[in-house]
Amino acid sequence: MTEKIKYAIIGAGCMGQEHILNIGIIDDAEVVALCDTSEQSIKESLELLNYEVAIFNDYNDLIEANIANAFIIATPNFTHIDVLKDVMKSGVHLLIEKPLCTTVKDCQEFEKLAENYPGVIWTAMEYRYMPPVQRMIKEIHNNTIGDLKMLSIREHRFPFLHKVDDWNRFAIKTGGTLVEKCCHFFDLMRLIAQSEPVKVYASGNQDVNHLDETYDGMTPDILDNAFVIVDFENGVRAFLDICMFAENSEYQEELCAVGSIGKIETEVPSNASGITNSDIRIGMRGEQTALKENITVDPKIHEAGHHHGSTYYEHTSFIKAIRNNTKPEVSLNDGLIAVAIGEAAEKSIKEGRVVQMSEFNL
Repeated sequence: MTEKIKYAIIGAGCMGQEHILNIGIIDDAEVVALCDTSEQSIKESLELLNYEVAIFNDYNDLIEANIANAFIIATPNFTHIDVLKDVMKSGVHLLIEKPLCTTVKDCQEFEKLAENYPGVIWTAMEYRYMPPVQRMIKEIHNNTIGDLKMLSIREHRFPFLHKVDDWNRFAIKTGGTLVEKCCHFFDLMRLIAQSEPVKVYASGNQDVNHLDETYDGMTPDILDNAFVIVDFENGVRAFLDICMFAENSEYQEELCAVGSIGKIETEVPSNASGITNSDIRIGMRGEQTALKENITVDPKIHEAGHHHGSTYYEHTSFIKAIRNNTKPEVSLNDGLIAVAIGEAAEKSIKEGRVVQMSEFNL
């Protein structure tokens, strides 16, 4: 395959538009079609593209048109399972926005259906590809800080954005905050720990956001803050601190890993800060000074989205897998386990107990 990768985007809302911006700065890829039932989302996406593409409001018509060799699935979470069942008949490469589905059951159903799928199926987990996070992972896996023992991730950010029909205000449509938003972090925990989760304990609530909003007589029920502890088979313990009413933060994400002989930490600036670089700090036990290095993201790449350049790097890796006919770096199983940890955390809060991952029959 020497021609450009031809993308069709199913779901032209907020995240679909971020994909458009990033594909636009990749030389060997282009968007050739948009599919969405929202005229406003199509209009906004066309303004970003600034050239004509095929427009569909039914993804079945898009499949039949056979004009793309890669689909991006960026529809609302609760629609994923039905969309995925249909797009499988296309046989094209698939990049599926997180969460893979809203429930473990749906993820498992799709994984089984996709066992012999001819194309690359990639679960979009952008946080893996943030440059400071990638550097941190490399140092941990190189045993720079010895055997990893503890990992903590903090995200202090803005509330959920308004999306079409505000579908993201309700747990039944999102899977809950700890699935919808935090599957990114649970995926990172598992990737960094290089082990499988054993048990989950969480404490959280909806304390501030969306309390005065109503939609068709219903009040939003999504968590806006939580602490989550995940224990792994190899003894690593990981901790998530999520707060979604802390938008005036210099750093949106902060990560810290502590090993047997040292500690490594980094941060990801909030988009509002306008900062395009991050520090990574490595401090070894018994030493007075620490290694500190600045990690910079190309401003052009940084401006093409809200994930500190990661969407761009994710696409270049996805395209490489397509061209080389190799396995995805982020598999369906990765997507499934991330959802399972989130579902376990939501269950832990509702039931006030430790949830064993064995309860999910993964």
